[in-house]
Amino acid sequence: MAMAGPGRPVTKLPITDAERAELQARLRIRKAPEDEKLRIRIVLGCADGQSGTVIAERLHTTIQTVSKWRRRYTAYRMAGLTDAPRTGRPRTVNDEKVQTIVNKVRQSTPVDATHWSVRTMGRATGVSPATVQRIWHAFGLKPHLQETFKLSTDPYFVDKVRDVVGLYLAPPDRALVLCVDEKSQIQALNRTQPGLPLTFGQPATRTHDYQRHGTTSLFAALDIATGKVIGQLKRRHRSVEFLQFLKTIDATVPKDQEVHLIMDNYGTHKTEKVRAWFAQHPRYHVHFTPTSASWLNLVERFFGQISEKWIKRGTHTSVADLEQSIRHYIDTHNADPKPFVWHKSADTILASVARAATHLT
Repeated sequence: MAMAGPGRPVTKLPITDAERAELQARLRIRKAPEDEKLRIRIVLGCADGQSGTVIAERLHTTIQTVSKWRRRYTAYRMAGLTDAPRTGRPRTVNDEKVQTIVNKVRQSTPVDATHWSVRTMGRATGVSPATVQRIWHAFGLKPHLQETFKLSTDPYFVDKVRDVVGLYLAPPDRALVLCVDEKSQIQALNRTQPGLPLTFGQPATRTHDYQRHGTTSLFAALDIATGKVIGQLKRRHRSVEFLQFLKTIDATVPKDQEVHLIMDNYGTHKTEKVRAWFAQHPRYHVHFTPTSASWLNLVERFFGQISEKWIKRGTHTSVADLEQSIRHYIDTHNADPKPFVWHKSADTILASVARAATHLT
């Protein structure tokens, strides 16, 4: 009996490098709809030359579904991966208009502003602001937001990331791991007039102007295992003050434990006197975060928390008043501490940084 032929050869779905990057970026959006992610994975599989049967089995779907979204992407590209119109009121915005709005917000700016708003985009494309908002929401586009970043130029970036993250995810037995840093120049501010309290239908108010009464600096060491904080307030943040804080840490932690300190490359952490102190205290092991990577130090989470929950809305008539307030917050925090849990592995972080570097080159 004659054997069946090999069948029709698989034809790769042709896509450009820019289209592949766009699909992969969309796939990485955590809150993107799962059905849309399925369609993107189908398109990427077709672009890699996989057969419909292989793609359907891998993604737990049907060959018909694979064929459908391949055709839709071929006809309409990215806009074709949105849902087709359903029964009821007919669509007023077709796929080509959706693609125009998406391309325009990503590739251009209005003549009189640095970024698009739903109203300026609506006027430019002839649709309502509500329609623009729905399209942007569907594609995860937020032109009103801008995040800051800075790629580290540290030549030992990879080694330092693996070292610090390794301490977070697998801390050494019978040893303390402390994240150390300073929150400098905390201002003692007092509003020029009293504000109105929170009431029904009305938020609390405060004046826009304030009186400055000086600054203080908070030296903090966060125990990653318990979430407790060793804190010390100083009016200055020189090497002298940092050395005094190291002595405070040494007087606070158990004498028979090894101590791993995670801290940044700030100059006061590397002076000769500080190096000499560490040489005289061999149970301390210092782990530096990479340059321009303060986000890798967990104590920054505590600094963000105390700023948002306590300092930002506080009013203080003097530096002493501010310092007393901060000590009260640290005591309250330590009475019921909660550790900050690190989730990302070193490989995940390095892959994310590599993607950012690729997009910038």
